[in-house]
Amino acid sequence: MTKARNSRTPTVSDFTVAMDAIAPTALAQDWDNVGLLAGDLSSKIRRVLFAIDMTPAVTAEAIRAKADLLFCYHPPIFQPIKNLVTPGNGTESLVFLCIRNNIALYSSHTALDVADGGTNDVIAGLCGIDQTQPLEYVDNPGENNSKIVVFAPPEHIDAIANAAFAKSAGIIGNYSQCSFRTGGTGTFFGNDGTRPTIGKRGRPERVNEIRLELITPHSKLPAVVSAICGAHPYDEPAFDIFPVTPTPTRGIGRVGDLPVQSTLNKLAQKLAKATKAQNAAIVGRSTTKVKRAVILVGAAGSLPFRAGVGAGDVIITGEIRHHDALAIERAGATAIALGHWTSESPILKSIINRLKQTLPGVDLTLSRSDQEPFTHLKKPNS
Repeated sequence: MTKARNSRTPTVSDFTVAMDAIAPTALAQDWDNVGLLAGDLSSKIRRVLFAIDMTPAVTAEAIRAKADLLFCYHPPIFQPIKNLVTPGNGTESLVFLCIRNNIALYSSHTALDVADGGTNDVIAGLCGIDQTQPLEYVDNPGENNSKIVVFAPPEHIDAIANAAFAKSAGIIGNYSQCSFRTGGTGTFFGNDGTRPTIGKRGRPERVNEIRLELITPHSKLPAVVSAICGAHPYDEPAFDIFPVTPTPTRGIGRVGDLPVQSTLNKLAQKLAKATKAQNAAIVGRSTTKVKRAVILVGAAGSLPFRAGVGAGDVIITGEIRHHDALAIERAGATAIALGHWTSESPILKSIINRLKQTLPGVDLTLSRSDQEPFTHLKKPNS
């Protein structure tokens, strides 16, 4: 007799967990609005529709398809909503329609821009680049650490350190009981009501002390402070607490060397074909040789200039402002603008393929109504 396979239907909560493994919401920019924007976490999902933008056509498609969740790369809820009314011209009316039809809404946006294998990495892959670094680093998500510094007589330092170690202080990577100790001189004047362990109240004192430094998970800080105070001989222990920022490893945009030197036109044609760009444009001479790519999907803005672009560099993005294009030319660099929507859309197939591994049995469908809002203007007959 064979065991029955687990046939539990995934829920909205399962989808959020699966997406957070791909693009942790903690990676998003502070100004962004990502994650589950609307929906019942306990609702079952059998069909998910994926799109870059939430438009009336995409919303209608989701309703027709009886989708249980609509994934939109761009957050349909961005600014605070004052009312949900339909009909209307804003996305609020579309949000209302989704809620009325029990369709949950999820967005990743800048979290997906930062994440490994996200929007910028997909474009880098189309360029043949497999080694990149972020254009601008962001703080790592997760538990933050603090550094606690305490001062005590030398003969009591080991007892204080051991008490702190027992409460999870002093852990760095695979090492435990980590600390740093330096000697110095402490001074104090005990007022009436004090009971100095060393010296006497009512007169200045100078004592030899050790400065003990320990890394402590922020969530463990109260327990560590309590343990230190309990093991400390002084009635008023002196200590400092400093926040510790983890070393950033992820960030917005990507910078990487092209595996084979190319011309601007050749690379632009390759990307336009791969993304099916209808309105791709270039900045610079088409025959210019390009060696390094600075990738930032969507709207580049001024961020690429922080990479110190110059001759041989090509900025690959969705859209470029006029004056930024002029600045790119002055720097001697080049650029490829694939279209805002077009530069971001390749990520959707990638997400679907990755989610198939964690959400078996769920129909993950790419929207047919989600399209580049710009169309190419045909030249009039001469």
